[in-house]
Amino acid sequence: MAQCVQSVQEFIQDSFVPLVAALCSEEAERLTRKNNLSFAELVKPFCRLTSEVHMRDPNNQLHIIKNLKIAVNNIITHPPQPGAIRKLLNDVVSVSQPAEGLVANVITAGDYDLNISDRSVKASVPWYSNWKETLMELNTSTFYSATTPWFESYRECFLQSMPASDHEFLNHYVACMLVVSSSEPEPVEQFLKLSQEQHRIQHSSEYLYPKWFIPNTLKYYVLLHDVSTGEEQRADSIYEEMKQRYGTQGCYLLKINSRVSNRGTDEQIPDPWSQYLQKNTIQNQDCYEDCPYTVISNKNTDHLISDGLDSEIKDGLSNNFKTHPLQLDHPSGSLDSTDYMKATASLQDSKKSNSGTPHGACLTLTDHDRIRQFIQEFTFRGLLPHIEKTIRQLNDQLISRKGLSRSLFSATKKWFSGSKVPEKSINELKNTSGLLYPPEAPELQIRKMADLCFLVQHYELAYSCYHTAKKDFLNDQAMLYAAGALEMAAVSAFLQPGAPRPYPAHYMETAIQTYRDICKNMVLAERCVLLSAEILKSQSKYSEAAALLIRLTSEDSDLRSALLLEQAAHCFINMKSPMVRKFAFHMILAGHRFSKAGQKKHALRCYCQAMQVYKGKGWSLAEDHINFTIGRQSFTLRQLDNAVSAFRHILINDSKQSPAQQGAFLREYLYVYKNVTQLSPDGPLPQLPLPYINSSATRVFFGHDRRPAEGEKQAATHVSLDQEYDSESSQQWKELEEQIVSVINKGIVPSNFQPTQFCLNRYSDNSRFPLAVIEEPITVEVSFRNPLKVPLLLTDLSLLWKFQPKDFNAKHDGEAKELGMCDGDMIGTEAIAEFLINSEETKVARLKLFPHQTGELHILGVVYNLGTVQGAVTLDGIDPSIGLQTGKLVSNGLSVRGRQDLEIQGPRLNNTKEEKTSIKYGPDRRLDPIITEEMPLLEVFFINFPTGLLCGEIRKAYVEFVNVSKCPLTALKVVSKHPEFFTFGGNTAVLTPLSPSASENCSAYKTVVTDPTSVRTALLSSASSVDFGVGTGGQPEVIHVPLPDAVLLPGASVQLPMWLRGPDEEGVHEINFLFYYESIKRHSKMCHRVLRHTAVICTSRSLHIRATVCRSNALEDEEGRGDNMLLFVDVENINTSETGVKEFHIVQVSSNSKHWKLQKSVNISEDKDTKLASRERAKLCFKAVRCKNSEENYTFADIVFGNEQIISSASPCADFFFQSLSSEFKRTHVQSHTHASQRAVKQSFDETVRLIQRCSEVDLNIVVLWKAYVVEDNKQLILEGQHHVALNTVGKEAFSFPQKQGFKKILGNSDWEDLEQELPETVLLKFFRPENTPVPARPTPEQLSNLIKTSLHYPESFNHSFHQKSLCLVPVTLLLSNCSQAVVDVMIDLRHKTTSPEALEIHGSFTWLGQTQYKLQLKSQEVYSLQLKACFVHTGVYNLGTPRVFAKLADQVTLFETSQQNSMPALIIINNI
Repeated sequence: MAQCVQSVQEFIQDSFVPLVAALCSEEAERLTRKNNLSFAELVKPFCRLTSEVHMRDPNNQLHIIKNLKIAVNNIITHPPQPGAIRKLLNDVVSVSQPAEGLVANVITAGDYDLNISDRSVKASVPWYSNWKETLMELNTSTFYSATTPWFESYRECFLQSMPASDHEFLNHYVACMLVVSSSEPEPVEQFLKLSQEQHRIQHSSEYLYPKWFIPNTLKYYVLLHDVSTGEEQRADSIYEEMKQRYGTQGCYLLKINSRVSNRGTDEQIPDPWSQYLQKNTIQNQDCYEDCPYTVISNKNTDHLISDGLDSEIKDGLSNNFKTHPLQLDHPSGSLDSTDYMKATASLQDSKKSNSGTPHGACLTLTDHDRIRQFIQEFTFRGLLPHIEKTIRQLNDQLISRKGLSRSLFSATKKWFSGSKVPEKSINELKNTSGLLYPPEAPELQIRKMADLCFLVQHYELAYSCYHTAKKDFLNDQAMLYAAGALEMAAVSAFLQPGAPRPYPAHYMETAIQTYRDICKNMVLAERCVLLSAEILKSQSKYSEAAALLIRLTSEDSDLRSALLLEQAAHCFINMKSPMVRKFAFHMILAGHRFSKAGQKKHALRCYCQAMQVYKGKGWSLAEDHINFTIGRQSFTLRQLDNAVSAFRHILINDSKQSPAQQGAFLREYLYVYKNVTQLSPDGPLPQLPLPYINSSATRVFFGHDRRPAEGEKQAATHVSLDQEYDSESSQQWKELEEQIVSVINKGIVPSNFQPTQFCLNRYSDNSRFPLAVIEEPITVEVSFRNPLKVPLLLTDLSLLWKFQPKDFNAKHDGEAKELGMCDGDMIGTEAIAEFLINSEETKVARLKLFPHQTGELHILGVVYNLGTVQGAVTLDGIDPSIGLQTGKLVSNGLSVRGRQDLEIQGPRLNNTKEEKTSIKYGPDRRLDPIITEEMPLLEVFFINFPTGLLCGEIRKAYVEFVNVSKCPLTALKVVSKHPEFFTFGGNTAVLTPLSPSASENCSAYKTVVTDPTSVRTALLSSASSVDFGVGTGGQPEVIHVPLPDAVLLPGASVQLPMWLRGPDEEGVHEINFLFYYESIKRHSKMCHRVLRHTAVICTSRSLHIRATVCRSNALEDEEGRGDNMLLFVDVENINTSETGVKEFHIVQVSSNSKHWKLQKSVNISEDKDTKLASRERAKLCFKAVRCKNSEENYTFADIVFGNEQIISSASPCADFFFQSLSSEFKRTHVQSHTHASQRAVKQSFDETVRLIQRCSEVDLNIVVLWKAYVVEDNKQLILEGQHHVALNTVGKEAFSFPQKQGFKKILGNSDWEDLEQELPETVLLKFFRPENTPVPARPTPEQLSNLIKTSLHYPESFNHSFHQKSLCLVPVTLLLSNCSQAVVDVMIDLRHKTTSPEALEIHGSFTWLGQTQYKLQLKSQEVYSLQLKACFVHTGVYNLGTPRVFAKLADQVTLFETSQQNSMPALIIINNI
């Protein structure tokens, strides 16, 4: 049980006190009414004696009485009705509530810290998450400090309101005070009238109530004197007369009202009556706070619970004892909980009239002392001698009747010291509860004596009498009497000082069972339980006490059951090993019974305390039930905020309830919420718990939605909310934008550069305020999740924002507009009329804002009406309204408007040491855009843009640029990582009109018809790289878009041609275009804008080209110059037949170089056109010679195989050539840049190596132009394209795409394709350390062999008559050509002999005549002719290629000297004639 203010001994003593009746004259009552008190109320605060009292027992032993209290009551002649008592008890419990604001009391029970205190309603509700902060240290007393004052008030009121019974005398009056005023004309006669009245009430058969202890009741005569108005002498004389008549011990003069009521109120007199009157009149104002009931006023409520004299005075009757204060108006004796609910507020009138009324206004502190002295005198001189005398008389009567020679007191010792008589089981006793004893029966005299002894704390004698009476009653089977004796015997045994015997709990068990089961008297059984439970609690027998309390719960009284269950719960929590879950369970049961009894506040408190145990333990269904009940009770008590919080808790947890139950919870929540909002319709919007919002998943998009494709016109993909975020792609776009910005700013990225972010999400960089443009929409995508199994309907869903207008060009800023949802002039807000989220669904809503002013916008959250959809199962009697329209979502009528804030936590900071050691988060500003001034807005459309191409295929498309804003745009550029994919044409593209044949064939090239005589010979032209954007010093990835006048006006559009070339590798390619443009006016916030487009091109195989260049043995060309070369081109059709390509035609081969040009074709085949079917290969051979023109321009040489020449120096052929050239240059530049630091170390040495290396380098680029014949849908299409091969080294094979050349060189094409299919991801691993990679110390032999080119000129056959002359001398010319740019020293050694036996067998031996060694010096590019003579001695075939040639650079030592031996044999035939 809970902690009580009194100890158990004090509680029992105060529960059973001597009762004294008070009978006042009308004038006496008037005197006391000056203080707003009746006489009984006047003396009530002074009825406890402050000193010890002595009396003697029948054995003449002195007995000390401590802390004695008496009760003075007005005489009531009708017993209270049971229904009235129930109502009184209901009211007592109802008004006793936990006081607000007191410090919490806490008990630690196992793993729980339970706040069971006066603040429990606040501290234990589930939404009070920080309740542990209010914990205090545990109380060091034996009981924990949780109190239940409502239970104590109930218990006190219950015991006081028990009607007097015939089987016991504890509630019988022992004495009667007769009170008369000294101002009466004849006070003595008035005393006589009152005395007669008392005698008539006690002895007349007309009055059955109240009960009197003994026939000869003590009468005590009190003369009441009003000091302020009465004559003191008269009072004294009357008092003297009274003493003579009634004796000094039978009368008393009480002087009151010494204070004049109209005196100043500066003197503060204490009011000891308020606490008693508050209990009795139940005028605690807390009871009526938030009372939800409209009640019907009761005409008798003003005196419902007073002492009965209000009605007497009103009626003008002196002694009208007919009406008891607990009498009800209506005849019904029952009062259920609904009656109580209607009647609880009926006391408001009396509350208002009495709560502010002062008591004792005419009394001084001296008067207080007089009243206290009066009670003491009455007790010492009148009451206790009377009781002592009565006990002796009863003792003597019993002894004489029993025929005993000694007193009962001494005799009982002997009786109880012997063997005990076995008691009969209660089940063996027959039902004789109706047996009545006559008043003079000796058994009742024993009981009467026992009760008197008990009232004056003589517990040992009382126990003896009770025990004797119990035996007599049991023998007579008078079970009601026996149960009463057992009950009081147990209490007497417990209260005996020194505890001579243990508490006989079985007595109480028997008494309770008898009262309940045999006598059917639940009131007496309840008294037994209250007493016994308190005794057991004091002995720490909490388990037995709890069992006792639970046993008395029944259906006949919800209030009693609730209180006892609550006390049982406290017993469980107070055990040595606290049973916390049992505590919680019984608190739930108590709360349920409180609710049935109409005690809503107590029910709420019980559920809240139990919630502390169930919360967070995974018992979700129990939590839901408790929260649901808390919500309903709070709503009933008009604690609407608590109700909303409780229902909110049900909805936000992952509920395991059925859909129907969840729907009921949701509707209940909406209903409560609606009531809350109706109370303050103009207040701030409340926060709604549903649906869940994943704030971090919120995405913000700036700009208009993307237009869909219209026929052949395809809009730029740009950015949309439908695209998934890709960090790699995002980084690429950022790099592209940085690249183009650096080009615009002459190679420097500004420090305040902020990459354009169209869509902000959890992965983007949100540390800066994003920029939005005025009049362009801002779309916020909010992710909702419905955790319930019932659908949610959101209506009128829109964004909540705050806006501060700012003119970024002015100095003064506007004031912030808070929550300007209605202010459409600044920000237009788009609302979604209906947004349905199905059960357990995650769904996104896209909400738009339209800014109409510049400034700072802050998006705060969303606002919407939360409701449910009609058609869900209805529970708890809440019927949805009928939908008015079918085929459309119809709310069931329950919807509330509220908001949810979007609170996004930024990324965790992890840069500095402080940030790493603590938890800090950076800002996330995606919802705080800055609205900037008007900017141009570009839209790009692609016309006839292909999705599939052959590798190297050229296709012409068109791009349309549209300015959809109200201000012009300029500086339009496009940047891409793949500039070789597209071109807008060079400067020559616009100037050269298409030829008629090209237009007829829809060719993308510029063509001219060729002269048939010029077939296989080169047609020359030239072009500058500057015309095609290469070599200008800028980055080739940034391409200027050639807008007419360089400006696009508002609303204007322009179409430009765009040539596309399929990438050289097959597969799917994503090619990113970033269009950059600016406004003509410069803005402080936004300098430029960009538009993104991603083109997806699927390429399939076409041709594979490999080419080799080698020096021709013919040192001179037709013009007598040296350095001509042979070019071998190997073309293979690697296209698979699935793409529908029938065959490829090689229509032209062009060369592009500053130094070399193709001269003619030396193909053996005479076919005019080269056709390649699938898997066919063609080999072409060309002669190349050096160019004569300047170093600036590129020479284009076209060798045509058909009737039309494609002018390779014009767009788009030259564009793609120069772009591939620049990308090739970029690739080699990156590779060469790695070794820059090493090359700087030995500069002279490296220059030498470079000179030798350049001898083997050749700068020749080949463009192979082709046509492909494709059959599609029974139609033949002609596709055209070009492949580029860059030849850099003599003798080294080059490919049209060099990525996988290593494999192809080794395996061949067919094997390579097989390997490609099997191992698509195979990559050769290379381990290297770039910083330590050395430059080759010496040139390779291949490079050295190209330093000097040698050639022998001689007749193929020589006829000589060996008969005439035995020695044959043949002149041979050795041509030496210096291929380098430096002076070379050459040494020729003719002494070399062939030593290999194979060579000796095939070729005969001969001898060089003349000088055997020559030393020459050749200038740059010089050709030197050396005349030699060979001597033969007989016929045969000879190899003249025996001279050894050594070369070195002129300014070097013999560092790189090596043989320049020509590998080709020089055979001569010597014939004899």
